[in-house]
Amino acid sequence: MGFQEVPGTGKKVGIIGIPLGFGAGKQGSQLGVNAMRISRVREKTLIEHIADLGYEVADLGNVEISNPTYVADASDNPKYLAEMTASCNNIATVVKTTLENETIPIILGGDHSIAIGTFSGVSSFYHDRNEEVGLIWFDAHADINTPATSLTGNIHGMPLAILLGKGDSELTDIGGFSPKLNPRFLAHIGARDLDKGERRTVHEMGLRDQFFTMSDIDRRGMLACVEDAIAIASKAPGGFAVTFDVDMIDPRFAPGSGTLVRGGATYREAHLALEAIAEDERMRSFEIVEVNPLLDQSNITVELACELILSALGKTIL
Repeated sequence: MGFQEVPGTGKKVGIIGIPLGFGAGKQGSQLGVNAMRISRVREKTLIEHIADLGYEVADLGNVEISNPTYVADASDNPKYLAEMTASCNNIATVVKTTLENETIPIILGGDHSIAIGTFSGVSSFYHDRNEEVGLIWFDAHADINTPATSLTGNIHGMPLAILLGKGDSELTDIGGFSPKLNPRFLAHIGARDLDKGERRTVHEMGLRDQFFTMSDIDRRGMLACVEDAIAIASKAPGGFAVTFDVDMIDPRFAPGSGTLVRGGATYREAHLALEAIAEDERMRSFEIVEVNPLLDQSNITVELACELILSALGKTIL
Protein backbone atom coordinates (compact mmCIF):
# COMPACT_ATOMS: atom_id res chain seq x y z
CA MET A 1 0.00 0.00 0.00
CA GLY A 2 1.11 3.61 -0.47
CA PHE A 3 1.85 6.14 2.23
CA GLN A 4 -1.08 7.50 4.20
CA GLU A 5 -0.06 11.16 4.14
CA VAL A 6 -0.53 13.52 7.04
CA PRO A 7 0.10 17.10 5.84
CA GLY A 8 2.91 19.03 7.47
CA THR A 9 4.53 16.33 9.56
CA GLY A 10 7.59 15.57 7.45
CA LYS A 11 7.87 12.18 9.19
CA LYS A 12 7.74 8.81 7.46
CA VAL A 13 7.39 5.34 8.95
CA GLY A 14 7.78 2.07 7.06
CA ILE A 15 6.41 -1.15 8.52
CA ILE A 16 8.71 -4.08 7.72
CA GLY A 17 7.67 -7.64 8.47
CA ILE A 18 10.33 -10.28 9.14
CA PRO A 19 8.59 -13.65 9.58
CA LEU A 20 11.67 -15.57 10.70
CA GLY A 21 11.27 -18.05 13.53
CA PHE A 22 13.90 -20.73 12.93
CA GLY A 23 16.53 -18.95 15.00
CA ALA A 24 14.61 -19.91 18.14
CA GLY A 25 14.06 -23.23 19.87
CA LYS A 26 10.27 -22.92 19.72
CA GLN A 27 8.42 -22.20 16.49
CA GLY A 28 5.71 -19.57 16.28
CA SER A 29 7.38 -16.17 16.49
CA GLN A 30 7.30 -15.96 12.70
CA LEU A 31 3.51 -15.72 13.04
CA GLY A 32 3.81 -12.62 15.20
CA VAL A 33 4.34 -10.44 12.14
CA ASN A 34 0.89 -10.77 10.66
CA ALA A 35 -0.73 -11.07 14.08
CA MET A 36 0.51 -7.56 14.86
CA ARG A 37 -0.42 -6.30 11.41
CA ILE A 38 -4.06 -7.40 11.58
CA SER A 39 -4.68 -6.89 15.28
CA ARG A 40 -7.22 -4.19 16.03
CA VAL A 41 -6.57 -2.27 19.25
CA ARG A 42 -9.52 -0.05 20.12
CA GLU A 43 -11.01 -0.74 16.69
CA LYS A 44 -7.99 0.45 14.70
CA THR A 45 -5.07 -1.31 13.07
CA LEU A 46 -1.45 -0.57 13.91
CA ILE A 47 -1.02 1.47 10.73
CA GLU A 48 -4.11 3.54 11.50
CA HIS A 49 -2.85 4.26 15.00
CA ILE A 50 0.58 5.32 13.68
CA ALA A 51 -1.07 7.66 11.17
CA ASP A 52 -3.07 9.19 14.03
CA LEU A 53 0.26 10.17 15.63
CA GLY A 54 1.03 12.36 12.63
CA TYR A 55 3.26 10.10 10.55
CA GLU A 56 3.15 9.23 6.90
CA VAL A 57 3.05 5.44 7.12
CA ALA A 58 3.33 2.60 4.64
CA ASP A 59 3.41 -1.16 4.97
CA LEU A 60 6.54 -2.22 3.10
CA GLY A 61 5.62 -5.90 3.21
CA ASN A 62 7.70 -8.83 4.38
CA VAL A 63 11.39 -9.45 3.82
CA GLU A 64 12.16 -12.61 1.86
CA ILE A 65 13.25 -15.32 4.30
CA SER A 66 15.29 -18.39 3.38
CA ASN A 67 13.46 -20.95 5.51
CA PRO A 68 15.17 -24.30 6.20
CA THR A 69 13.84 -27.37 4.43
CA TYR A 70 15.27 -29.76 7.03
CA VAL A 71 15.45 -30.19 10.79
CA ALA A 72 18.81 -29.27 12.28
CA ASP A 73 20.73 -31.94 14.13
CA ALA A 74 21.00 -31.43 17.88
CA SER A 75 24.77 -31.13 17.50
CA ASP A 76 24.58 -28.31 14.94
CA ASN A 77 26.03 -25.12 16.38
CA PRO A 78 24.99 -22.66 15.16
CA LYS A 79 21.82 -24.08 13.66
CA TYR A 80 20.70 -23.12 10.15
CA LEU A 81 23.73 -20.90 9.51
CA ALA A 82 23.37 -20.78 5.71
CA GLU A 83 19.67 -19.95 5.86
CA MET A 84 20.22 -17.34 8.54
CA THR A 85 23.01 -15.70 6.56
CA ALA A 86 20.90 -15.47 3.40
CA SER A 87 17.91 -14.13 5.33
CA CYS A 88 19.92 -11.54 7.27
CA ASN A 89 21.53 -10.26 4.09
CA ASN A 90 18.04 -9.67 2.69
CA ILE A 91 16.92 -8.01 5.93
CA ALA A 92 19.92 -5.69 6.02
CA THR A 93 19.31 -4.57 2.44
CA VAL A 94 15.65 -3.72 3.08
CA VAL A 95 16.37 -1.83 6.31
CA LYS A 96 19.21 0.16 4.74
CA THR A 97 17.06 1.07 1.73
CA THR A 98 14.27 2.20 4.05
CA LEU A 99 16.65 4.59 5.83
CA GLU A 100 17.97 5.85 2.50
CA ASN A 101 14.37 6.77 1.68
CA GLU A 102 14.29 8.96 4.81
CA THR A 103 11.87 6.57 6.48
CA ILE A 104 11.95 5.20 10.03
CA PRO A 105 11.93 1.38 9.93
CA ILE A 106 9.38 -0.14 12.31
CA ILE A 107 10.18 -3.83 12.30
CA LEU A 108 7.83 -6.64 13.26
CA GLY A 109 9.55 -9.93 14.21
CA GLY A 110 10.24 -12.75 14.18
CA ASP A 111 12.67 -14.13 16.73
CA HIS A 112 15.55 -12.04 18.01
CA SER A 113 18.04 -13.40 15.50
CA ILE A 114 16.55 -10.87 13.05
CA ALA A 115 18.52 -8.18 14.89
CA ILE A 116 21.62 -9.45 13.09
CA GLY A 117 20.11 -8.29 9.82
CA THR A 118 18.19 -5.25 11.01
CA PHE A 119 21.03 -3.59 12.90
CA SER A 120 23.48 -4.56 10.15
CA GLY A 121 21.27 -2.53 7.80
CA VAL A 122 21.10 0.42 10.19
CA SER A 123 24.84 0.29 10.86
CA SER A 124 25.65 0.01 7.16
CA PHE A 125 23.57 3.09 6.40
CA TYR A 126 25.57 5.15 8.91
CA HIS A 127 28.87 3.43 8.04
CA ASP A 128 28.51 4.80 4.49
CA ARG A 129 28.30 8.26 6.09
CA ASN A 130 31.34 7.65 8.31
CA GLU A 131 29.15 7.66 11.42
CA GLU A 132 28.52 5.19 14.18
CA VAL A 133 25.10 4.37 15.59
CA GLY A 134 24.12 3.17 19.05
CA LEU A 135 21.80 0.39 20.17
CA ILE A 136 19.41 -0.03 23.09
CA TRP A 137 18.56 -3.70 23.64
CA PHE A 138 15.55 -4.65 25.80
CA ASP A 139 15.62 -8.32 26.77
CA ALA A 140 15.39 -10.80 29.64
CA HIS A 141 18.46 -12.48 28.12
CA ALA A 142 21.84 -11.12 27.11
CA ASP A 143 21.78 -12.72 23.63
CA ILE A 144 25.56 -12.46 23.69
CA ASN A 145 26.37 -16.15 23.30
CA THR A 146 28.76 -17.45 20.65
CA PRO A 147 28.91 -21.00 19.30
CA ALA A 148 31.59 -21.62 21.93
CA THR A 149 29.31 -20.62 24.83
CA SER A 150 25.83 -21.49 23.52
CA LEU A 151 24.09 -24.42 25.19
CA THR A 152 21.61 -24.90 22.33
CA GLY A 153 23.11 -23.65 19.06
CA ASN A 154 20.04 -21.45 18.56
CA ILE A 155 21.09 -18.24 16.86
CA HIS A 156 18.45 -16.12 18.62
CA GLY A 157 20.77 -16.36 21.65
CA MET A 158 23.72 -14.96 19.66
CA PRO A 159 22.74 -11.76 17.81
CA LEU A 160 24.29 -9.21 20.16
CA ALA A 161 27.61 -11.06 20.14
CA ILE A 162 27.51 -11.17 16.34
CA LEU A 163 26.87 -7.42 16.09
CA LEU A 164 29.86 -6.89 18.39
CA GLY A 165 31.99 -8.95 15.98
CA LYS A 166 32.00 -12.28 17.82
CA GLY A 167 30.84 -15.45 16.07
CA ASP A 168 30.75 -16.93 12.58
CA SER A 169 32.18 -14.61 9.93
CA GLU A 170 29.26 -15.30 7.57
CA LEU A 171 27.10 -13.31 9.99
CA THR A 172 29.57 -10.85 11.53
CA ASP A 173 30.70 -9.68 8.06
CA ILE A 174 27.26 -8.92 6.58
CA GLY A 175 27.59 -5.64 4.72
CA GLY A 176 31.34 -6.06 4.38
CA PHE A 177 32.51 -4.76 7.76
CA SER A 178 32.68 -5.85 11.38
CA PRO A 179 31.86 -5.10 14.12
CA LYS A 180 28.52 -3.42 13.43
CA LEU A 181 28.34 -1.95 16.92
CA ASN A 182 30.94 -0.10 18.95
CA PRO A 183 30.48 -1.51 22.47
CA ARG A 184 30.75 2.02 23.91
CA PHE A 185 27.34 2.77 22.38
CA LEU A 186 25.48 -0.32 23.64
CA ALA A 187 22.94 -0.28 26.45
CA HIS A 188 21.04 -3.40 27.54
CA ILE A 189 17.90 -3.19 29.68
CA GLY A 190 15.98 -5.91 31.56
CA ALA A 191 18.39 -8.84 31.82
CA ARG A 192 17.60 -11.49 34.41
CA ASP A 193 18.56 -14.82 32.78
CA LEU A 194 22.16 -15.09 31.54
CA ASP A 195 24.22 -18.16 30.74
CA LYS A 196 27.56 -18.58 32.50
CA GLY A 197 29.49 -17.84 29.32
CA GLU A 198 27.43 -14.70 28.72
CA ARG A 199 28.16 -13.35 32.18
CA ARG A 200 31.85 -13.91 31.56
CA THR A 201 31.65 -12.10 28.19
CA VAL A 202 29.84 -9.11 29.66
CA HIS A 203 32.56 -8.66 32.31
CA GLU A 204 35.47 -9.37 29.95
CA MET A 205 34.20 -6.72 27.52
CA GLY A 206 33.74 -4.21 30.32
CA LEU A 207 30.00 -3.92 29.70
CA ARG A 208 28.64 -4.37 33.22
CA ASP A 209 27.80 -0.68 33.66
CA GLN A 210 25.95 -0.77 30.34
CA PHE A 211 23.73 -3.69 31.38
CA PHE A 212 20.76 -2.45 33.40
CA THR A 213 19.46 -5.68 34.93
CA MET A 214 16.11 -6.17 36.62
CA SER A 215 17.97 -5.87 39.93
CA ASP A 216 19.24 -2.45 38.85
CA ILE A 217 15.72 -1.48 37.81
CA ASP A 218 14.36 -2.65 41.18
CA ARG A 219 16.92 -0.53 43.02
CA ARG A 220 16.95 2.60 40.89
CA GLY A 221 13.67 2.60 38.98
CA MET A 222 13.00 2.11 35.28
CA LEU A 223 13.20 5.78 34.33
CA ALA A 224 16.67 6.30 35.82
CA CYS A 225 18.00 3.20 34.06
CA VAL A 226 16.47 4.14 30.72
CA GLU A 227 17.78 7.68 30.93
CA ASP A 228 21.28 6.29 31.51
CA ALA A 229 20.83 3.89 28.60
CA ILE A 230 19.79 6.72 26.30
CA ALA A 231 22.81 8.74 27.42
CA ILE A 232 25.11 5.83 26.50
CA ALA A 233 23.55 4.97 23.12
CA SER A 234 23.05 8.58 22.03
CA LYS A 235 26.76 9.33 22.29
CA ALA A 236 26.95 7.71 18.86
CA PRO A 237 26.87 10.47 16.22
CA GLY A 238 24.12 8.74 14.23
CA GLY A 239 21.66 8.33 17.10
CA PHE A 240 20.50 4.88 18.13
CA ALA A 241 18.34 1.92 17.16
CA VAL A 242 16.04 0.10 19.58
CA THR A 243 15.30 -3.62 19.68
CA PHE A 244 12.64 -4.84 22.11
CA ASP A 245 12.14 -8.50 23.05
CA VAL A 246 8.72 -8.93 24.67
CA ASP A 247 10.19 -11.41 27.15
CA MET A 248 11.71 -8.38 28.86
CA ILE A 249 8.19 -7.91 30.27
CA ASP A 250 6.90 -10.14 33.06
CA PRO A 251 4.88 -13.14 31.75
CA ARG A 252 1.83 -11.86 33.66
CA PHE A 253 1.55 -9.09 31.10
CA ALA A 254 3.13 -10.77 28.05
CA PRO A 255 2.64 -14.55 28.09
CA GLY A 256 2.99 -14.97 24.34
CA SER A 257 6.71 -15.61 24.03
CA GLY A 258 8.78 -18.77 23.82
CA THR A 259 11.45 -17.75 26.35
CA LEU A 260 9.50 -16.58 29.40
CA VAL A 261 11.29 -15.68 32.64
CA ARG A 262 9.47 -14.54 35.76
CA GLY A 263 10.38 -11.24 37.39
CA GLY A 264 10.29 -8.93 34.41
CA ALA A 265 9.12 -5.39 33.83
CA THR A 266 5.50 -4.41 34.37
CA TYR A 267 3.14 -3.18 31.69
CA ARG A 268 3.63 0.44 32.76
CA GLU A 269 7.40 0.16 33.16
CA ALA A 270 7.68 -1.05 29.56
CA HIS A 271 5.59 1.86 28.30
CA LEU A 272 7.50 4.33 30.46
CA ALA A 273 10.80 3.17 28.99
CA LEU A 274 9.63 3.66 25.42
CA GLU A 275 7.91 6.96 26.20
CA ALA A 276 11.27 8.23 27.48
CA ILE A 277 12.97 7.05 24.30
CA ALA A 278 10.36 8.80 22.15
CA GLU A 279 10.89 12.06 24.07
CA ASP A 280 14.60 11.93 23.28
CA GLU A 281 13.92 11.97 19.49
CA ARG A 282 17.18 10.27 18.50
CA MET A 283 15.73 6.82 17.78
CA ARG A 284 16.48 5.78 14.18
CA SER A 285 14.67 2.43 14.02
CA PHE A 286 12.52 0.27 16.25
CA GLU A 287 11.82 -3.44 16.27
CA ILE A 288 9.77 -5.75 18.44
CA VAL A 289 10.50 -9.47 18.51
CA GLU A 290 9.61 -12.87 19.97
CA VAL A 291 5.83 -12.33 19.87
CA ASN A 292 4.46 -15.87 19.58
CA PRO A 293 0.69 -16.04 18.94
CA LEU A 294 0.72 -19.81 19.47
CA LEU A 295 1.63 -19.22 23.13
CA ASP A 296 -0.43 -16.08 23.71
CA GLN A 297 -3.51 -15.75 25.90
CA SER A 298 -6.49 -13.82 24.54
CA ASN A 299 -4.15 -11.92 22.18
CA ILE A 300 -2.82 -9.76 25.01
CA THR A 301 0.85 -10.00 23.99
CA VAL A 302 0.10 -9.14 20.38
CA GLU A 303 -1.95 -6.12 21.46
CA LEU A 304 0.70 -5.03 23.95
CA ALA A 305 3.35 -5.21 21.23
CA CYS A 306 1.30 -2.85 19.06
CA GLU A 307 0.80 -0.50 22.00
CA LEU A 308 4.55 -0.45 22.71
CA ILE A 309 5.31 0.50 19.11
CA LEU A 310 3.01 3.49 19.53
CA SER A 311 4.75 4.53 22.76
CA ALA A 312 8.12 4.37 20.96
CA LEU A 313 6.70 6.66 18.28
CA GLY A 314 5.49 9.25 20.76
CA LYS A 315 2.02 8.25 21.92
CA THR A 316 1.32 9.64 25.37
CA ILE A 317 -1.63 9.61 27.74
CA LEU A 318 -2.25 13.36 27.24
